[in-house]
Amino acid sequence: MISLSVLPWVSLAGTKDFKQPIKVDAASQFVDGKNKISLFKDDVSITQGSLKIDASEVEVNASKGEGKEVFIARGNPANYQQKMEDGTLVKAQANEIRYEVNKRLISLKGNAELQQDSSSVKGDTISYDMNKEQLLATSSDKNSKGRVTTVFRPETVKKINEQNEVEASKQDKEKP
Repeated sequence: MISLSVLPWVSLAGTKDFKQPIKVDAASQFVDGKNKISLFKDDVSITQGSLKIDASEVEVNASKGEGKEVFIARGNPANYQQKMEDGTLVKAQANEIRYEVNKRLISLKGNAELQQDSSSVKGDTISYDMNKEQLLATSSDKNSKGRVTTVFRPETVKKINEQNEVEASKQDKEKP
């Protein structure tokens, strides 16, 4: 747990997505109604608006009530993607992807990678809070020497600078 990275290029997730129903499609499903746990196996796909998770298996824990479900997707790797409000596509992959519906939190564990535009971050674990637009990446992997790798492409840095200039201009106009 070496590095913290709050990346300005991670945009707000499409809030319309969270008002959509969550659909799970799989080759097989097991439901434990008493404990409110479902297990989906073989070529599992979860969709909610533009949010999509693909995995080998997905465990859904609904024991804390409606809207508080936790989806745990596993695969080699499991994949996540979602269109952001600004139209960019965020993609992620990891051995395990945990999606906490009510917290709007995506956690990636094991060979985690998150990409937006042409920039990316890699580490052992990545947590992305969609409400706060905050990302935490950590690594204890010996192959990466316990480091997190972030790559910013020049076109992305240019885009960030342009957005910052537009925001500064708006703020200057709003001052009395």
